[in-house]
Amino acid sequence: QVQLVESGGGLVQAGGSLRLSCAASGRTFSRYAMGWFRQAPGKEREFVAAISRRGGSTDYADSVKGRFTISRDNAKNTVYLQMNSLKPEDTAVYYCAADERPAWVAATTKTENEYDYWGQGTQVTVSS
Repeated sequence: QVQLVESGGGLVQAGGSLRLSCAASGRTFSRYAMGWFRQAPGKEREFVAAISRRGGSTDYADSVKGRFTISRDNAKNTVYLQMNSLKPEDTAVYYCAADERPAWVAATTKTENEYDYWGQGTQVTVSS
């Protein structure tokens, strides 16, 4: 089992940047593919970005491609989401998640129910 704790959220003006962190504790971090999701008020949770166990593969939602970058540091048991050129529509609670399926099943996934562990979320608010 792994515990996930997000941090780094806050209030930022449109065009600004934030870096979210997700610290993992418990089992070996490198065994998990990791993902970021977000949920805006009144909307369903949606995929943002994913990264494979060693960081060699990444995937992004079309809405954030070119603006957001997911990365990980397995030595620090942490996954990051660098968010640049933020827009008001990026306002949401951001969650990190861990996928414990074997690497041969999939390097990354966009599918919410394929993630096994979730953090509590961190609020990101982008003002216009």
